[in-house]
Amino acid sequence: MPRTTPDRPGAHRWVPDDADVDTLGAAAPACRGCELWSPATQVVFSTGPDDADVVLVGEQPGDREDREGEPFVGPAGRVLAEALEAAGIESGTVYVTNAVKHFRFTERGTRRLHKKPDVAHVRACLPWLEAEISAVRPRVVVATGATAARAVLGRPVRIGELRGRLLDPGDGLRVARDVENVVVTTHPSALLRLRDRTDREQKFGELVDDLRTVSEAVR
Repeated sequence: MPRTTPDRPGAHRWVPDDADVDTLGAAAPACRGCELWSPATQVVFSTGPDDADVVLVGEQPGDREDREGEPFVGPAGRVLAEALEAAGIESGTVYVTNAVKHFRFTERGTRRLHKKPDVAHVRACLPWLEAEISAVRPRVVVATGATAARAVLGRPVRIGELRGRLLDPGDGLRVARDVENVVVTTHPSALLRLRDRTDREQKFGELVDDLRTVSEAVR
């Protein structure tokens, strides 16, 4: 049965209790926990095995993800796949999701441009992320970017201060209290915004190093 407690705002009333990933994914299209569902094409839930050792959390779907209904299928997804491979992690073994399940955008002519979700959107969608991590029971959660890190840790995060470290439940984790570790790293889309090839290669190497930390943690 969905949670209906009035003092628990956001998506709680649409999230089934103690559900597996398939049940959660089937329930997600009905969510009206915030206003983002209305302009979006569809909810974008997750992909990957429901017993994965690694859960990777992004910010929100992009334009292509919104149209196709899967996370990380656009340009950032290609960067992520390359980084996972370089770090020795098979992308098909990772459960991939987002902190916010609907695409937030602003329209400019016929284009839909990414607009960062507000803290209220992250909070509204948090019950889904909590339920996913509870269902998958991973060993490590990877938070890519500040929005994902805020959702997982429950506080504002500066990526440069935490990236690549193995954080354990004693570090005040919010939605990943029952996992062994959390690793914070940059979002792959940040690399796409770098025009200088040298800068891009350096940042890609840093992302790979962070993911190698994840790979070593789950061996």
